[in-house]
Amino acid sequence: MKLQVARIGKPHGIRGEVTVQVFTDDPETRFAPGEVLQTEPASAGPLTVRSARWNKAILVIGFAEVPDRNRAEELRGTQLFAEALETEEDEEGWYEHDLVGLKALVDGVQVGTVSELVTGAAQDLLVIERPGGADLLVPFVEEIVPEIDPDGGFVTLTPPPGLLGLGDAEPEA
Repeated sequence: MKLQVARIGKPHGIRGEVTVQVFTDDPETRFAPGEVLQTEPASAGPLTVRSARWNKAILVIGFAEVPDRNRAEELRGTQLFAEALETEEDEEGWYEHDLVGLKALVDGVQVGTVSELVTGAAQDLLVIERPGGADLLVPFVEEIVPEIDPDGGFVTLTPPPGLLGLGDAEPEA
């Protein structure tokens, strides 16, 4: 199974290095020299990691197939994929592909569909696409998303009062 591990940003320097937005919790393994990454669009790759280093909080990667800044610029926005590691599945963790497409239910009523998992430094967010309305950003914590049932095709939300208008009590007369 392929997992998105990064997205290429802007070129860095003149030797073909690029900055990447990291989507993995194990960048040292995923971007070790010699690792081969698949790309989307497929015509941009595959790409073989030549070098990887941190420049402050930004990962800078050089690829064997990218000799100069011009080729690096062509890769801007390319998504990088790697095979899922053959390790025991973390029971507390979820991959984005496990969640996207699941119905979002509040008290058994569908309020939207999970369209994205946004990973953040402090916590992750589920993006819930609502029919005819603005997307909802829901903190992906057990208190608010207590049940995830990929086989059943849904996540259950228990939003606190005031969270994006969901879970609000009816005004008293």
